[in-house]
Amino acid sequence: MDRTEVVTSISSELYATEQSVDAAIAHAASMVQAMIAGRSNLGISPVAGSASQTKALATLAALSAAREAIVECHAEMQRDHRRMGWGVYAAGPADKPLEWDDTPMRPRKEAMLRAV
Repeated sequence: MDRTEVVTSISSELYATEQSVDAAIAHAASMVQAMIAGRSNLGISPVAGSASQTKALATLAALSAAREAIVECHAEMQRDHRRMGWGVYAAGPADKPLEWDDTPMRPRKEAMLRAV
């Protein structure tokens, strides 16, 4: 395999991992929602399911931490790429920032104020 094939393979795995973590978060959130709805539909006290719901929410928090870790991995891999001078091999199917930083992403808006 040449460098391009290796990098493309790793990029595909990274994207698949990011998608898998997002899907796991969505499923865990659906489970919590189903737990709450089921308890309510059966007329069961919130106290009865408190411990299991807490565990489910802890799972959701752990998945969120995993998502943050894979996003940081992605950013670090991008930096490594640039340091090695390899340029961009795969932009991926989604929009993403050109530079990774701690600035929260905001939707683009037209400037409300302008210089006079």
